[in-house]
Parts: sequence; C-alpha cells; structure tokens
Amino acid sequence: MNQKEISELRRRFRPEKSNIRSVYGCYVNSQKEVISWIEAPLGRLPQEEAEQYLGLLKKALSGTLGKNLIDIVFTTQQVMDSDEHRLLSALRDSQLQDGAAQQAFFERVVAALDLAEGNCLVLLAHDTYEVPYRSTDDEVQPDASDELFSYIICCVCPVRDGKGGLGFCPGENEFHTCASNQMVGPPELGFVFPAFNDRAADLYSALFYTRRPEDLHPAFLDAIFRTEPPLSAPQQQEAFHAALADALEGGQGIEVVQALHEELSEQIEQHKESKSPEPLAIPVRRMGELLQSCGVAEEKAAAFCESCREQFGPDAALSPANLIDPKRFEVKTADVTVSVSPEQSALVETRVIDGRRYLLIPVDETLTVNGIPVG
Repeated sequence: MNQKEISELRRRFRPEKSNIRSVYGCYVNSQKEVISWIEAPLGRLPQEEAEQYLGLLKKALSGTLGKNLIDIVFTTQQVMDSDEHRLLSALRDSQLQDGAAQQAFFERVVAALDLAEGNCLVLLAHDTYEVPYRSTDDEVQPDASDELFSYIICCVCPVRDGKGGLGFCPGENEFHTCASNQMVGPPELGFVFPAFNDRAADLYSALFYTRRPEDLHPAFLDAIFRTEPPLSAPQQQEAFHAALADALEGGQGIEVVQALHEELSEQIEQHKESKSPEPLAIPVRRMGELLQSCGVAEEKAAAFCESCREQFGPDAALSPANLIDPKRFEVKTADVTVSVSPEQSALVETRVIDGRRYLLIPVDETLTVNGIPVG
C-alpha cells in the first residue's frame, strides 16, 4: 500500500463514513486470561464512545511506511492452502459472523502476546468500502464505484491506569467512557487484511502496524501470518552501517559519509516535495553507484552491494529514511560527541598532525563555551 491508499482508508474511520457495525474483542490480563468478551454495536453506543473505538482502529493505519507500517506478503502456497490465510479469509468473508473463526483468531492473538507490561484489549472489526471511481486525471467521482473493498482491521491496545476516556467498567464487564483506573491506550500493534493495493483487495498481502519501529512483535507475526519479521528500521540502519564501514578506506571515511549523507538527504527532500504516495526506495545497485561517485573504489562498492543483498535480500531496495537522519550529522569518538547541522557538515574534517589523527572544525570570530563567549 502507498500513502495515498492508506490515507483513503483512514478517512473512513468516522461514524458517518464507516460501515463498521460492531467492534468485537477481548480484554486480557497479564496471565493471558480473558476477563471480558467485547461486542460493541457502534450504532447503539453514544457517539463519543463510537468515535473512540473508531479512533483506536484508525491508529493501526498511522505512522511511516517502512517503519511503523510494514507490508506482509503471503506466498502462493499460503493463499491456496494454509491455516493462517484460511482463518483470515473466514473472518473477512463472514464479516466476523463466524463465531468459531472469531474464537480461533482471538486465541491465537492472546497466545502470541507479550503481556509483561500488563493487561490489553484486542479489537477486531469488519468494514466494506464502495471505492469511488478515480479517473485518469486523478479526479474522484463519489457517485461512481466499480469496486467493493471488504476488509478486517485489528489492533491491540495496552490497558493501564489513567484519568478518563474509554475505560473498563467492572460492574458491567464492558468498556465505556468513564473515570476508571483501567484506561485504553493507543495500539501497540495491529493490521489490515487484505491490503488495499491499487485501491482494490490484494489477498496476497496485509498491512502490519507497530507503534515502535524497533519492535516488530515476531511472535504475533508468526501466529497470525506465519512469516518471518522483516528487518526493523533500526536493524536496517545497523546493517547499512556495517556494510558501509567495510567499504570505507582509512582517512577518506568521513568525506564519503558526508557526501553520501548529503546525497541521501537531498533525495529524501526531493521525494517529499514531489508528494509521491510511494515510499522512496533505492535499489542496492544504485546505492553502490552512489558510493563510487562519493569516492569509494569499485571493488569496495561491489562488496558493499553484496553485503546489503545478504542482509536485505537479493532484490532489495533500501529506504533512505530508515538509514539516515537528514536533520542530524554527528561525529563521535570514545570521549567526545560533536553534532553539526547537516548543511555545515563539510566544515568537519580529519587531519594527521605529528602522527595523531585530529578532528578539525574551523572557528570564526564567534566561540562560546557553555553559552559563555570566549573570543
């Protein structure tokens, strides 16, 4: 899914737009015991509560593609004949009216959750969307539709002490807007199945959400999708740094990193200005060419590409947003850290003086130490 397709679905999570009739779920304690089963018919709830349920589900479509939102791809064999795909399809096709499928799904989710931090609320809903026709000039015609997108959306929310909002009312064994000691927090993870690719259902894909990019919840991914988690954004950066370190030679390293950081930052900015809904991705081969243009020898660039293919996959494309921070340039030794505006990173250089390597930064007439001018 691209950003435009995600935004199109997000706009549905309002009472007047959504076709979600009921939200189903279970409230689970830290011992993985179900405290309460939830069935919340949105049409019979106070508007504030209906909006809160929809708001929680909507958050499973938030964040950055490639960091918080991860494409899950099923194999052909899984789609043809697998328990995991059969269960998700049964939930969708029955519009969550298959009680046995619901029970099996919630059992899988609860078994896979890490509840060390406390209780959680698992929510599941079904929606049908009459997709408006979009002409070749990108104009949407709301009264014309040639696609009905049927999908399920799930989110898992922590339940912790709080002040007010959607909370658990023990006497009723239900969640309502109230002052409660057990308040529902934003989702930690969730997913949409099937994916809304090319504005239509793609049964070969799902979209997975994680609030923290460094935690892809591998046990949940295995239980629901039977798939290995992809590299998280921090893991991608770590693998990229390792491959790049091997490609750098001696004293030229800082100049190469400066040039590469500038080039990737420029591409990120150009992509942002283009407003393209597709995430920016650079093929490994092209990344090797960029290294050579920054002064890395051809054989070193080739070794870098091979290392990346081993880490990211043979046909991988790298996301610059996961590899660098375009707003920060940092130089660090064992004892000192220097942060420089990326636009001024060229001011930093290394030089060998009397056999020792030094970090040099030119100083103009303004110099302060702890905010004190020292000349």
